[in-house]
Amino acid sequence: MTTFTWAVTALYTETIAGEQNYVVIANYSVVGFDGTYEASLSNIARFSTESVSPFIPYEDLTETIVITWIMDELGTDGVNNLYACIDGQINSQINPPVVPQNTPLPWATPSTN
Repeated sequence: MTTFTWAVTALYTETIAGEQNYVVIANYSVVGFDGTYEASLSNIARFSTESVSPFIPYEDLTETIVITWIMDELGTDGVNNLYACIDGQINSQINPPVVPQNTPLPWATPSTN
């Protein structure tokens, strides 16, 4: 079973409706760890004033609050798709995909007769 850890890596703010430091973009990463293998994805989330309402002063924000906003913005399907993508990366480490080889064309090989 994979354990997922979220982290907010940057916040971008604007002044909206007189409120300073209104968060409009969050950079985030999610790391999945299955006990042996690890994989991660990084992305950004853009917020509307409705998605981060009611306004919370910047100095009162916590990482947990922002992660909740990100997860709400992604929705259940988006979060599940993100987790599936990370699980897919881990599965590719466990069972590496077969990589086709570029084999010389048989008719282009010089004959040794």
